[in-house]
Amino acid sequence: MSAIPAPLGAVHRPFSSTPPEDGYGPLVRRAQSEYLEMPGLSLTLDQACRLWALDRETCDRVLQDLVAEGFVTVSERGSYVRRTTA
Repeated sequence: MSAIPAPLGAVHRPFSSTPPEDGYGPLVRRAQSEYLEMPGLSLTLDQACRLWALDRETCDRVLQDLVAEGFVTVSERGSYVRRTTA
């Protein structure tokens, strides 16, 4: 499986591999910004881990926080997608 290509002009800034001292908040905000910058972004847990350079446990926690906030939802295929407000 190949990596997700970055948009033209994008600078890949990997997350820290460990959560910051102030918790997961900064990681969650960073993930939100990725979803805002790329409308239609749909990621599996494994894809999100690779895109954000996070270990599986940390990435899962970030995605679960986004789900709890109602910012993303899990599609029928198991991908995390930005929740639409209609």
